[in-house]
Amino acid sequence: MEHLPDELSRAGRALAAAGLVTAFGHVSARTGGDRLLMTPPVPLGTLTAASPYAEIPLDAADLPAGAPREAWIHVEIARARPGVLAVCRAQPPTATALAAAGVPIRPLHGQGAFLGPEVPVLDDAVLVRDRARGRALADRLGDSPALVMRGNGAVTTGASVGEAVALMWVLEAAARMNATAAAAGTPVPLTPAEQEAWRAAAPELLARIWSHLQESS
Repeated sequence: MEHLPDELSRAGRALAAAGLVTAFGHVSARTGGDRLLMTPPVPLGTLTAASPYAEIPLDAADLPAGAPREAWIHVEIARARPGVLAVCRAQPPTATALAAAGVPIRPLHGQGAFLGPEVPVLDDAVLVRDRARGRALADRLGDSPALVMRGNGAVTTGASVGEAVALMWVLEAAARMNATAAAAGTPVPLTPAEQEAWRAAAPELLARIWSHLQESS
């Protein structure tokens, strides 16, 4: 757990530098089987390792002081999916716009395959600030690595903080690809076999994206 505050601060700065968060957004990391370490409700680009991160038990009846109200998103995803070790919440502009327009985000390029055959959308723009809404979001996410919240940004998951952040960058890149392709003609998603081949390389390529994002922040 000792390294997590530094990793969360680097994640916040990387997301801000990439234009994926502004005043809002949060990242969490699992500290054990039943607890999360969560970024505070401040602009993520201002984080340091000494910022006041909140530790949240997954069975908490209420959120601890210093945790953002939308921490219920992270708590309920972690409760539903023990293999998820990090969650990223951001506002990727193109992905958010496509959800508002009812345009699906499908894998049109290799890295887009990391997100699955189609990114699910939570069709509810109300802020997720209670356990019930957090649970509904986790149910809609299912086994997918990403979800777009209509009118309210997106969520990505990962086996590490870096992977969750890299997938947020991939989500926005895939959304731009879908928007551009739809304007130019008829988008043609990768075949299932092509998607599977790209997903096999995901851990290596996401690690490289995470390195790039840190170098650019």
